[in-house]
Amino acid sequence: MHPKITLLGLALMLALVGCSSTPSRPDARNWKGSVDANVASRLNLQQANDVTLHAISLVGTPYRYGGNTPQTGFDCSGLIGYVYRTSASVLPPRTVAALVGWGQQVPQQSLRSGDLVVFSQHGVASHAGIYVGEGRFVHAPSTGGDVRLDALDSKYWAKQPVSYRRP
Repeated sequence: MHPKITLLGLALMLALVGCSSTPSRPDARNWKGSVDANVASRLNLQQANDVTLHAISLVGTPYRYGGNTPQTGFDCSGLIGYVYRTSASVLPPRTVAALVGWGQQVPQQSLRSGDLVVFSQHGVASHAGIYVGEGRFVHAPSTGGDVRLDALDSKYWAKQPVSYRRP
């Protein structure tokens, strides 16, 4: 693994693990991140954390349509499938269209690390990523890009219709 990516992954991991007494930063979408005990999950909290850390460690991996391994690159659903399969022994659907109905719907205020974010265009699921906390998600964005960490409240993503799913 490239040293720059390793340092980025370590820095992001430390940021996520930081002091629990620090208040969350307010922003336009009010990311509270509280866990809703009424939303069922196939993942326990440790598995959800493992999924989160694994997703962050893959930042910088090249995008490849149909890709589903670090060696071949990832598309968005390939990234999700690889991370859930290798980190939590859970096999999600392979397509974004199927991911939109996978697991349980989660209200935005109940998001936790390891949940999915699924974006839609014109009423059709078009892109997905793994929520990693504090309003951020890891995803494989597009041809010519790399797996990256983005904010849900960024100029582009805040305009996209989104739903949240808990496996």
